[in-house]
Amino acid sequence: MKDIFPTFDKLLSRKVKETLLNQQGKVFWLFGQSGSGKTTIAIELEKQLHAQGKYTVVLDGDNLRSGLNAGLGFTTEDRMENIRRAAELAKILVQNGAIVICCFVCPLKSMRDLARDIIGDDFFEIYIKTSLETLIQKDTKGFYKKAQEGKMENLTGINSDFEEGVNSDIIIDTDKVKVEEAVQVILNYEF
Repeated sequence: MKDIFPTFDKLLSRKVKETLLNQQGKVFWLFGQSGSGKTTIAIELEKQLHAQGKYTVVLDGDNLRSGLNAGLGFTTEDRMENIRRAAELAKILVQNGAIVICCFVCPLKSMRDLARDIIGDDFFEIYIKTSLETLIQKDTKGFYKKAQEGKMENLTGINSDFEEGVNSDIIIDTDKVKVEEAVQVILNYEF
């Protein structure tokens, strides 16, 4: 890259920062369809880790789309760019010792692979699985009704593709477990 002069080698090392924080940086990448419980689980996971004295940062899709990714829509191309930016941000944070909890729809395997490639060995993929019937019944944001009425485009599972995380590090079925149980599954996983 012409006219870019990174200074990563002059900054304090990751090891120094992790020692200060008394933790190892990692990225918990929660993904699933809209309304599956990603953000709810992320919020509880953050609280539990904070209670253990851990420094965390939550990167939530809606939050990032209200600022950093405000100009992006929901086409496949825009979703890919949304994930690329989020993964680059998560990488910076994890390299500074943070435990990063990401929650994005991230509907395609290629998007999750991109995030994994950017973040590297610190990336742990967690599929928040929920049946379409439950999502439609709960419809916490009213998206499913709008999509079924033809008033909303690109809703994953309805009029846009969603590829399940069959090879994810963790699969949490929110039709079967409560939020507290889901968080415990994540905390108990050997990272």
